[in-house]
Amino acid sequence: MIAWIKNKFKKNPDWISEEERLKVIEKSSKQVSRGVFFATVIIITSFLPVFMLTGQEGKLFHPLAYTKTFIMIVDALLVLTLAPVLISFFMKGKFKPDHANPVNRFLEKYYEPVIRGVLNWRKTTIAINIIALLITIPLLKNLGTEFIPPLDEQSILFMPVTLPDVSNSEAKRILQIQDKIIKSVPEVDKVLGKAGRANTATDNSPISMIETIIMLKPKAQWREGLTKNDIINELDKKLQIPGVINGWTQPIINRINMLATGIRTDVGIKIYGQNLDTIASVSEKVKLALEGTEGIADLYVDPITGGKYLAIDIKREELARYGLTVDDINETVEFALGGAIIGNTIEGRQRFSISARLGQDFRNSVEQIKRIPLQSSTMGTIPLSAVTNIHFEDGPPMINSENALLRGAVMFNVRDRDLGSTVKEAIAKINESHGILPEGYFVEWSGQYENMIRGQQTLLWIAPLVLVIIFFSLYFAFHSLREAFLSLITVPFALIGGAYIIYFWDVNLSVGVAVGFIALFGIAVETGIVMVIYLNDAMEQLIKLKGNSSETITKDDLREYVVRGAARRLRPKLMTVCVSLFGLIPVLWATGVGTDVMLPIVLPMIGGVLTSSTHILLVTPLIFLMAKEYELKKYGKLEVHHVQH
Repeated sequence: MIAWIKNKFKKNPDWISEEERLKVIEKSSKQVSRGVFFATVIIITSFLPVFMLTGQEGKLFHPLAYTKTFIMIVDALLVLTLAPVLISFFMKGKFKPDHANPVNRFLEKYYEPVIRGVLNWRKTTIAINIIALLITIPLLKNLGTEFIPPLDEQSILFMPVTLPDVSNSEAKRILQIQDKIIKSVPEVDKVLGKAGRANTATDNSPISMIETIIMLKPKAQWREGLTKNDIINELDKKLQIPGVINGWTQPIINRINMLATGIRTDVGIKIYGQNLDTIASVSEKVKLALEGTEGIADLYVDPITGGKYLAIDIKREELARYGLTVDDINETVEFALGGAIIGNTIEGRQRFSISARLGQDFRNSVEQIKRIPLQSSTMGTIPLSAVTNIHFEDGPPMINSENALLRGAVMFNVRDRDLGSTVKEAIAKINESHGILPEGYFVEWSGQYENMIRGQQTLLWIAPLVLVIIFFSLYFAFHSLREAFLSLITVPFALIGGAYIIYFWDVNLSVGVAVGFIALFGIAVETGIVMVIYLNDAMEQLIKLKGNSSETITKDDLREYVVRGAARRLRPKLMTVCVSLFGLIPVLWATGVGTDVMLPIVLPMIGGVLTSSTHILLVTPLIFLMAKEYELKKYGKLEVHHVQH
């Protein structure tokens, strides 16, 4: 028994020595470390556009870019330093050839016939890839556009606007009725509404602006088949109150929009000019032009007129008759209506002013104000109406200005359609309606659309620069323009799967989708580098065996060694792809807050990884073979680029 155990664990005579094992590890590490290092640099470089984003999109995606970058920097350092050391510790024992691994044998059994068929049907393979790439152009053009995928906040903000001259009591009554109707919907958990401004100096909301936060129950308690949009549509139908214009949004995004753009809806059309009445007229014309546009909801004009002001005009000819002055009238009005300070009170370390004015019952109507007594030196006590004309007159409820110009606004939300095409159609309708804007007046599109245009412009100018940087990084990795191009060509083919999957998943193009494509390009180039490294390694083996001359190397030799370089190292290439793929797929089934923002980022990466890996496994060897055949024919030898330190 002891002898059997000794024989079982006895090393074979051909067992490599420790020195030889370390040399193998050193050679292998040098072979792949440079390529992997530059692949990591490329992934970091591909995230440069994300760092250039500003505003909301920058705040949202900068943490992702920083996290990814720091991880990749550490990864690049570990690949060069720690990884070889760990391999020397753990990779001990008898080294087996690749074909001894059952996984490798299984993969090679099905992959090798396919790659041989691809190398035989060259034109067909390239044509299929080009056609698939061309099909993505109309697919991308037919996709809708938006700024950032909307985050479901699990709540609703109801922001109706009523007439500017609404009284406090009427606003309170409307608010109570609305809250009662909202609470009648089974999916609503809590309702909290307010009219007018909050108790803060930064809130300039008029009493005509109502804000109601609606907290929803968990989705498991909703009626079957109901969505959040269905709930909003149901509430909107129930809350049709004369004189009230409904508006629907979410609490967080509403505050962000108001702080960033001054617009409390998805889109706002700011109208600038010098006269409020003209701005009000233009606003109504713009609203009329946009009515009936598909996707536009909650369309209304920010009130510029309709405010009520109490005017007290002094009859100067009557003042002398009663022995009064203008100051006497002003002081009486100020004291009776506005209140006057009559003293101070001190409570501890706090000091408060004491104001006095007429009671509510003596100043709550024009008739009561007319009866306010005045003491004259000649006629005794007289009513205020004896020396003034008191009446209400119209005026602006609030005056808004930007860049030293008066501003009005037409606001609307976008529902059941993408933001980009909705605004595009709205712009076309306004342009077709001649005579809307008088001379000296102009409009500016704001809200989420303003942010979307800014994000698109940033990505458009930085993306070509990033591709150039990636190309030169590849050149420094391979020291060959041809090899760099061979790895970079995987980028457009990665676009194929990303475009297809977001089209069939019905996802709009947005900054989130762009970030997904940016991350995808880095992964695709990394996998391409690994393939080119192993193909170059196969060429080195061919040259060692037959020399580097067209007289000794035939096309069949090239084909055989390209197949060997592609198939014999299939497992590590698939591992590179699967690590990325398996880490992303669970997001497709994720639920909860934030998944609607994550999905547009992940979808292009999943689809792109599938098509780019297919391209790398099948088309990259074909293009590599064609390039080597061209080199052999033109130069009489192969150009082998050592991708190592």
